[in-house]
Amino acid sequence: MNPLRALPLMLGWLLIALMAFAAPVQAQESADTSGSQPPAYDTLADLLENEETRQQLIEQLRGMAGETSDSAAAEEATAEPSIPRQLAELTSRVGSDIGNQFEAIASAIGGMFSSDLDSTFDMAAFTSAAINLGLVILATVALFVAFRHMAKPLFTGISQWSLNGSGLTPILRLVICVALAAVVDVLVVALAYLGGNLIATFAIGETGELSTRASLFLNAFLVIELLKVGVRMLFASRYDGLRLLPIGAGEASYWNRWIARLIGLVGYGLMVVVPLVNAYVAPAVGQGLGTLIMIGAFLYAVVVVLKNRGRLRNAIDAKADKATMAASRVSLQLFARIWHLFALAYFVMVLTVTLTRPVDALPFVLFATLKTIAAVVVGLLASNFLTQTIGRRIRLTDDLRRKLPLLEARLNSYVPNALRVIRTVIVVLVVMVVLNAWNVFDLAAWYASEAGRGLVAKLISVAMILVIAVMAWLALASLIEHKLNPETGGGVPSARAQTLLTLFRNALAIALITMTAMIVLAEIGINIGPLIAGAGVLGLAIGFGAQKLVQDIITGIFIQVENAMNTGDVVTVGGITGTAEKLSIRSVGIRDLSGTYHLVPFSSVDTVSNYMREFGNHVGEYGIAYRESIDEAIEQLKIAFEDLKASDEHGHKLLEPLNVAGVIALADSSVNIRVVIKTTPGDQWAVGRAYNRLVKLRFDEAGIEIPFPHTTLYFGEDKRGQAPAANVRVLESHSGAANASAPARVDDPQHGIQESAHSDHEKPSEDDVDQT
Repeated sequence: MNPLRALPLMLGWLLIALMAFAAPVQAQESADTSGSQPPAYDTLADLLENEETRQQLIEQLRGMAGETSDSAAAEEATAEPSIPRQLAELTSRVGSDIGNQFEAIASAIGGMFSSDLDSTFDMAAFTSAAINLGLVILATVALFVAFRHMAKPLFTGISQWSLNGSGLTPILRLVICVALAAVVDVLVVALAYLGGNLIATFAIGETGELSTRASLFLNAFLVIELLKVGVRMLFASRYDGLRLLPIGAGEASYWNRWIARLIGLVGYGLMVVVPLVNAYVAPAVGQGLGTLIMIGAFLYAVVVVLKNRGRLRNAIDAKADKATMAASRVSLQLFARIWHLFALAYFVMVLTVTLTRPVDALPFVLFATLKTIAAVVVGLLASNFLTQTIGRRIRLTDDLRRKLPLLEARLNSYVPNALRVIRTVIVVLVVMVVLNAWNVFDLAAWYASEAGRGLVAKLISVAMILVIAVMAWLALASLIEHKLNPETGGGVPSARAQTLLTLFRNALAIALITMTAMIVLAEIGINIGPLIAGAGVLGLAIGFGAQKLVQDIITGIFIQVENAMNTGDVVTVGGITGTAEKLSIRSVGIRDLSGTYHLVPFSSVDTVSNYMREFGNHVGEYGIAYRESIDEAIEQLKIAFEDLKASDEHGHKLLEPLNVAGVIALADSSVNIRVVIKTTPGDQWAVGRAYNRLVKLRFDEAGIEIPFPHTTLYFGEDKRGQAPAANVRVLESHSGAANASAPARVDDPQHGIQESAHSDHEKPSEDDVDQT
């Protein structure tokens, strides 16, 4: 169920009122012509020919004019009646008029059974006229059905193209197809009307003369079928591709059937039956019959409203749940609960106006209703057209998506917001047109006024400013994105370029938002001078009160200008070493080796140590035993470097040959040799780990000892210089090399000491244990 189901009620009542507009006027003209007396033209001519009587007439008219002006002045001097009294008088007048209508109906019906009616009613003429009219009706309807059947394949083809065609948006294709189908439908009605006229003129009745009765029916047929053409444009039940309103076939069939019946009943009743009753029975009876038809149509409309009250409320609630804006959702939910009150009030107003003031007020109601329906339908079509044209997801070409991967997502995020704004503007325009149609709001006068023109101009200017700002942001952001994309421009951008461009993009967004806001405020008439002055004072206050923040920003700017570090660099900042993950204008985020994230403000940064500039060095110090040959050790270090250079994983990271600095220290238990390996920046740690592994393998292969701590046990001695005996037991005996590596324990029964000959991680030797 679609919320547009309320539209058929207004459309149906519009057609009813259109038919009713002619009936009271015709009845009034008939009554006037039947009961009036011919004016005394001769008497008036005699008065004007005689000079004396003409002068007297002039004096009398002037006296009457004076009395009229005096009475008008007296009436103006009196106070206007209060609103409650005016409402009471209006209600009394309406009730009196309706009562007079029912009295006229009763008197007319009573007069039908009097003897006067028998003397004036010609049954033979009535029978002949009825037969001739019936033949005209049958012939016209038959022609209409035949022409409709002949045009059925054309309607089917147009509907299929509307549903399955290509090259245009669906809503535009639908509008074109509905217009084409309407033209065909109008041609069918016109051909049937023309055929009926020819048959009525040359085949029925007196040849060559079109009777008044046939003319009444044919004119009514033309008007009613043209109205049905308009209804079929909205509720085409047989052709899904020719239906303007977005409702199902079942709903369209329901409303099309009932509105067509209502139009036929009211239209033919008021435009054919009532004039014939006026002519053949009595004007009072015709007028009463027209009133009964209007009351019956009113009751039918009330029944339809009450019958569909719950269904339409549920449908509008479902539509509200799908609304994207909160204002639209609340408005639809409120309208769902009170829509029937508006419909009933509208029908009561139309019925009252029809019965009491059919001449002056009814045309206003007709045109106001027509404008309301047209505004709603055009607004819905415009909204659907925008949704289908720019509401679809934007798809960029593969090449453009490769160059600007974020542009498509950015555009698709802006389009829904733009559609919401445009739909809001459409709703406002529809409401203004509807209010103007009912004279609640004078749209033309408001736009002609200085305030109206100024407001429209400001809105257009603001819209243009926003569009230009969005386009500028899209262009500049896309340019920065193009520079940052490794597949475009000059290849992979440097870390410094990535950091600076990212900061520039953020600064650009802030600047555009600020400038756009200031320009929009100035455009709508707000003086931005105090705002700028206030911003300056606020900035000064912030500068004094937040010196740390200002220092952070200034230091951050110089750090970025001097290219001290970039995102992804391994740095030491504020005593913290790690990878710079996030770099802003006032702080840097560092992730250390343990995974902890540190946010270091630039105001606390005195020194920036960057390990990622140009190259890195692995400085290795390797100790050998004093009994080993230094030259042989250096040769093994060079061989290990050649192995590293031949590695696929680390060979490309080496920038220069091995630099052997030589012996740097004669330590307590080792001779230390230093080497320096120059690598690409950031790879010095991985290269160092790989080189240490290769050095250990080469030293083991060459038998070069890498010193490690030794332990000597001293058991002490007595005054005679003799040491107590040390009981040595081999805890685990193995043959060959296993015996050499087995740990020994020394038991001292005197002191109760048990010591291992060496630590678990140490390599035991023959000198580890001294025996006495």
